[in-house]
Amino acid sequence: MSPKISTEEDSFSSVSNREICYAEARPIPGMADLGESREVRVFESTDELAIDLAEYISLLSEDSVKERGCFTVALSGGSLISMMGKLCEAPYNKTVDWTKWYVFWADERAVAKNHVDSNFKLTRDAFLSRVSILNSHVFSINHNATVEDAAGEYEFAIRQLVKVRTVGVSERNDCPKFDLILLDMGPDGHVASLFPNHPALKLKEEWVTYIADSPIPPPERITFTLPVINSASNIVIVATGEEKATAVGLAISHENENSNAFSLPARMVRPTDGKLVWFLDSSAASLGDVSNGGSGEAM
Repeated sequence: MSPKISTEEDSFSSVSNREICYAEARPIPGMADLGESREVRVFESTDELAIDLAEYISLLSEDSVKERGCFTVALSGGSLISMMGKLCEAPYNKTVDWTKWYVFWADERAVAKNHVDSNFKLTRDAFLSRVSILNSHVFSINHNATVEDAAGEYEFAIRQLVKVRTVGVSERNDCPKFDLILLDMGPDGHVASLFPNHPALKLKEEWVTYIADSPIPPPERITFTLPVINSASNIVIVATGEEKATAVGLAISHENENSNAFSLPARMVRPTDGKLVWFLDSSAASLGDVSNGGSGEAM
């Protein structure tokens, strides 16, 4: 029997039973061949950040739907989800083609769907329930499986979607090429569920892995690996608050190129053929030299 993957309507038995975007995978105009292109955007308030983030995501969505016929986005948890709230408001709630969105999670906690620690619950309550994304386009982990099995099932599901090009494929390494991966960075510099000096940072072949020893509760999680994250067409890292300023400064500064990258996972986010944009509030950017980090300017 083929492994099952979960949707907002529990689970399903076959990818072929669902509406699939078969459009040819093509890069978003203006976003291809950017290598390690990075941009840093700094805002005086989180509200200004959220407004610009919504506009940025909506433009990527529009371009992707126009070019590929769908928009594949992978989310993480944290304050990022609340920042996406502007997308649920005018004009985006009417202008974004939500039926073309395919939603995934870059990481998830191995807890029940209705658990307070669930990224799925956080996203459903604050975002998915407020927009018209099709339930069959929402791909969550199987919360009834062991964390190891859930990771394997999630990778299997993504591989099926890559085969039909709903999810694009990187020409460099055959990894899935999501149109956008949205990450929230922790104060320790972790992204997704990739924590400082964790062995998962060194994985090369796996697309999705699991950990059972997260330094932040809950301990069991699944996460995209770095090759998958770095293969995305567009990556956004959001960081807000003074408690993240040190990690932001180390991550965006060129002065730390020779430092131990494994001690700061956010520093290892380096797109192979895409673009990375940092969205920071002024507090998170207070210890970083933005001019050394990217092409963005303070707003």
